[in-house]
This record gives sequence, structure tokens and C-alpha cells, in this order.
Amino acid sequence: MTTTRYAALLRGINVGGSRKVPMAALRDVLTGLGHGDVATYLQSGNAVFTDTTGADESALAAALGDAIQAEFGFAVDCLVRDAAYLKAVADACPFPAASLQGRQLHVTYFSEQVGPERFAALDQESYLPEEFRLGDRALYLYAPEGLGRSRLAEALSRPRLYQGTVATSRNWNTVMKLVELTRG
Repeated sequence: MTTTRYAALLRGINVGGSRKVPMAALRDVLTGLGHGDVATYLQSGNAVFTDTTGADESALAAALGDAIQAEFGFAVDCLVRDAAYLKAVADACPFPAASLQGRQLHVTYFSEQVGPERFAALDQESYLPEEFRLGDRALYLYAPEGLGRSRLAEALSRPRLYQGTVATSRNWNTVMKLVELTRG
């Protein structure tokens, strides 16, 4: 029986006092789904777990989303990614991550591959020195002043850009922590 380590990335929970999902309860939900070695990281919807069912990431995410809806009474978009994918995304970072602060670099994970045509209307030159680049079901954002001051992050947060896909972002510190936690 093969055991695979995953990270669950929940979108938009515990922000501004709404859609509260206590991390202890999230761990219980994951354990209740039959997952092992469950742990959470921060309060913003990051969990790691092992699975032996052989279910794919989409099925695991759908089951988690259904269980959260049943437990808390509201829908939460969930992505599930395995350890190899998380490490590959970190390794493929097109920016000099080692020389940047965690708040300067972010990854938006997508439920499916997105192409450059979604972002064609954005004049990237007008946002410099901020930049973004696409990767494997991911978008890398370099925001030297952090997200709070980023005009590009604001432009990238327009819902029409992500229509039909689930997207959730993490800063580089969290990206690297999830790589570490899923390593096992």
C-alpha cells in the first residue's frame, strides 16, 4: 500500500472574522476522512496529511470540500497537492527566492493549468518592478513592497481572471513550509 503525503490549501477561511474553520476542527475533519499524520500550519487553511486510498488530488479536494460544508455549513474551495508537486513549484521559481524576503514572493496555486491569454490585458511593464510569471498550475508574483502595497497583486485579484478555476495564494515562507511539512 502506497502512502502519499499531501497539502490541503483552503481558500478564504478565517479572514476578517467570517468563514471560521478552527484548525483543530480541520484536523478532525481530515482524520474523519481516513487520512493520517494530519497537521495544520497557521490559521489560514493549510493542512498536511497522508493518504493510502490512491484517490487523485481532485477527488481528495472534493471530499474535503464536502466534509467542510457538512461540518461548518458553508462551502470552501480546496486544492490538494502532493509533496512532489509542491517541491517542483518551489524549485521552478523564476525569481531569486533565496535573496528575497518571504513577503516579497507569492505563489497562487490553481486547480488547473492557466494560460497567458487570461492575463493578456494586463500591461506588465506598467507595474514594474513588480512582476508575475506562470508555472505549472501556479502563478509566481514578485512584489518588492509586499502584497499590501502591490498594485499588480490588486490587478491580479480580479475574479474574471480566475473564472472557472480555483485559485489560492501563499507567501513564500508558507510555500517553503508546506514543502518541508509534506516531505514527511
